Amino acid sequence: MLAEAGLAALWFAAALALLQLVLAGLGVWRSAAVRPELVEAQLPTGMRAQVAGGASTSSAGTEERDRLTAEIMAAVRPVAVVQGALALAAMLLLIWVFARSDMSVLLVAQNSHSDKPMLYKVAGAWGNHEGSMLLWVTILGVAGAAVALLERSLAKPTLIATLGAQAAIALGFYAFLLFSSNPFARINPAPADGAGLNPLLQDPGLAFHPPTLYIGYVGISIAFSFAVGAMITRDVGPAFARAMRPWVLGAWIFLTLGITAGSYWAYYELGWGGWWFWDPVENASLMPWLAATALLHSVTVLATRDGLRAWTLMLAVVAFSMSMLGTFLVRSGILTSVHAFAVDPTRGSFILALLAIYIGGALLLFGLRVGTVKQGNTFDFVSREGALIANNLLLTVILGIVLIGTLYPIVAAGFGTQLSVGPPFFDKAAGPVALALVAIMAVGPMLRWRRDTTEAVLKRMTVPVAATGIVLILVALLGHVALLPLLGLALAAGLAVASVAPLWKRNLRRTPLFTYGMVIAHLGIAVSLAGMACDTAFTQATLVAARVGVAQRVGPFSVTLDGIKPVVGPNWSALEARLSVRRGESGSVFYMRPQSRFFANPVTTTSESAIATRWDGQLYTVLGEPDGTGRWQLRLWWKPFVTLIWLGGALVAVGGALSLLGRLLRGRPSAPRERYA
Repeated sequence: MLAEAGLAALWFAAALALLQLVLAGLGVWRSAAVRPELVEAQLPTGMRAQVAGGASTSSAGTEERDRLTAEIMAAVRPVAVVQGALALAAMLLLIWVFARSDMSVLLVAQNSHSDKPMLYKVAGAWGNHEGSMLLWVTILGVAGAAVALLERSLAKPTLIATLGAQAAIALGFYAFLLFSSNPFARINPAPADGAGLNPLLQDPGLAFHPPTLYIGYVGISIAFSFAVGAMITRDVGPAFARAMRPWVLGAWIFLTLGITAGSYWAYYELGWGGWWFWDPVENASLMPWLAATALLHSVTVLATRDGLRAWTLMLAVVAFSMSMLGTFLVRSGILTSVHAFAVDPTRGSFILALLAIYIGGALLLFGLRVGTVKQGNTFDFVSREGALIANNLLLTVILGIVLIGTLYPIVAAGFGTQLSVGPPFFDKAAGPVALALVAIMAVGPMLRWRRDTTEAVLKRMTVPVAATGIVLILVALLGHVALLPLLGLALAAGLAVASVAPLWKRNLRRTPLFTYGMVIAHLGIAVSLAGMACDTAFTQATLVAARVGVAQRVGPFSVTLDGIKPVVGPNWSALEARLSVRRGESGSVFYMRPQSRFFANPVTTTSESAIATRWDGQLYTVLGEPDGTGRWQLRLWWKPFVTLIWLGGALVAVGGALSLLGRLLRGRPSAPRERYA
């Protein structure tokens, strides 16, 4: 009965989403009808006086309409809360049937096995197409409920319009689940055991990577709904931006965590020694992050300086478009990737139709409303606002490069041409733009709001420029460092110094928490950039056919194969290499144990890397196949300072969390003082 209860919860949640949409639409329409100022701008000039006069002749009727309208709008909040609760109940029931290994549920039989450890039984609930989509809808419903419960600063008509837009998104995904991807479908007769979970997903990363990434995706949907609500009610201004900013920031934090964790998961799980391959599904998560980063900076300008109104609305639509596009790429079966859920094209067509409806409708609304959006405050090119615009434009260029590189092979395949776009294209096309973006990031915090002078900015940039020059010279003296990693290391040093500029000459005890968050987030970008540049410039790799007892060299390490032995795990068997490793001539010996694992359900062989982390990098080892003469293939990498990549990602997320906490504690912030720091 658990599966039937979960399916019933989904149907009731879908019905409530429809009710929420209808009530919100009716409430916003009636609100505009009884408040002439909301519709006055839409009428010919000669009719505006008639509308105002007619409204004044029936005050009693107007009061009754106001009361009824208020009741309709008040009903939207509790409906949103109950809808979110029902979606959460459906997800919990799906987890329950996975934990119980109920093989009479088709999804469990196809993606689980009774011998799996409990962690993978639970996480396996979203390690498949149907379960991951239910997780998406659950987070969508819970997020809508959170907006209904917590948001109090936004004007009521705009809030109700926002909840209506969120209900429209949820309704489409409920329909997708119920009509094409039912996670609670039964199978009869039930098999004794299931087919098992993809061994590449049998990792603790499955427990936290998809949820964090999906929270980020759905957070972007909240920003999209805010933008749609503001366009419907023509309420685009600083108050709207201040209400939307925490949701954008929260989504951006989780996207950062999801991408960072996913990168490290693929790095150690796939055994290829890299941290980013520009895989289309990796790009599907990167593109929303790029758009959300631009949106975060834009909404900050709108909230604090009342600028970039139309640009903020457009970025909210673009960010959600990238989120929907990523969903389509992963679940349409159009891609072949270790990350993708390959499903039938019918489901992909359904998602593509949802993308066209939501994004096409939002763009149409934007086109109809953009003419009524006021310009907002103006500013000089040399100002912090100007730097943020340059930042946004460069982020948009990178987004365009990634989008073209991801979609071009798909479009070409549709015309019968098979081609691939790999790391060389992305590195050469996006790398220089990313370095220019880092340079702008270094300058931005040194600028004053609204207007500044070039001479004053150059004076403030003396120390960061000096740090950049010193590192550039020192690394160049090492020789044999390519141009892009050389510039990356130099700019990372300059950005690290410039990141702390907002703290110069300030009372640190009285500095707002969100300022510390900005400093730490920008510093995290510098740390990640330094790790990427070091990995590109200094990594040493070797592929050897190793005999037992014969030492191999990689970087500063001597690696000796001591032997191979069989080992058995909870639901796998493996051949495990015992490697004795020594750093230098006088270093102490330590041991590493890479494995080649065999899974019976489903039948799969995987390479489990062994990684030794030191303060200055990681030694990465992978066991390959025997050659039949007593030798074993070993792949060895020495990757100096590669851990800075993920440390920087963690710092970016921590900085975002501090900024979010600071904004929430401060409430509506007062206008910032006119100073560059």
